[in-house]
Amino acid sequence: MRISVALCTHNGERYLEAQLRSILDGTRVPDEVVVSDDASTDATLEVARTVLGSAGVAHRILENPRALGVTANFEQAVRATTGDLIALADQDDVWHPSRLARIEAELGGVGVLLRHSDARLVDEVGDDLGTTLFARLRVGAAEAAAIDGGRAFATYLRRNLATGATTAFRRELLDDALPFPAEWVHDEWLAILAAAREAVRMVRDVEIDYRLHGANQIGVAEPTLRYRIARVLGDSGDRAALLARRSQVLAERLAARGLPEHAAQAAAKARFEGRRSRLPALKIARVPGILGGLFSGGYRRFASQRSLDAVRDLFRPA
Repeated sequence: MRISVALCTHNGERYLEAQLRSILDGTRVPDEVVVSDDASTDATLEVARTVLGSAGVAHRILENPRALGVTANFEQAVRATTGDLIALADQDDVWHPSRLARIEAELGGVGVLLRHSDARLVDEVGDDLGTTLFARLRVGAAEAAAIDGGRAFATYLRRNLATGATTAFRRELLDDALPFPAEWVHDEWLAILAAAREAVRMVRDVEIDYRLHGANQIGVAEPTLRYRIARVLGDSGDRAALLARRSQVLAERLAARGLPEHAAQAAAKARFEGRRSRLPALKIARVPGILGGLFSGGYRRFASQRSLDAVRDLFRPA
């Protein structure tokens, strides 16, 4: 099978060469590399041309004069690929040598449309931070068991566990996924649609070094005490309104793709998040609605932080 790498860039000159070298020096070399650059103003394009021009691998470099944003840029990149399998890549990470070989082995058969893996977290100079992506996301044994046990859709509907830099998928998933909706980030959109087909695999092995630095476009925040307090006391109403819109978009796409059962679950989440977004300004008046969400199982089924989100809804600003 042919494997394409879809790599998106934006002012990534500092780390891009190391990333491209790690992709090209793996035990399984990609058949194609597509770089989609989102209006970089540094030497990113020069680095890409220099490295890929001497690599002996088919490649395309797309240049956006105006920034499209992360999701639209990745959509442009994957549309430009021609491979049977598509591996997503960020500009600032480092792949482990066996990554593409494992992707080919696991996606080359039947039953899996998308796989995503764990990653080692490193700092801006590549030093190990002593933890992993899944540890930082607090991926629990119950979530892993649910995914392995055929309950992936409910798990990803509650919260996204797939990070684009670790994600690869079969081309036919694009039949469901395109176009990418503006309300969703590309990686979570692809993962939830693969989960709706009961065809997603979460790999617990570390396959890349995921670099954390000040310029990450989408990063993994350190869950400090201050951060957790801010999460509880922050405005969850706007977030719930966005989640309601996203869930409705998902329900409509799933219905259009002939998946009515999962569409109904997404619509139920949209209704739950809509009720959260419309909770009254007066905190005491929110209690009946919050209790209703708790007793009906809405927070357990749909809220990323479950009962903690009920506390957030009670204390968020009016």
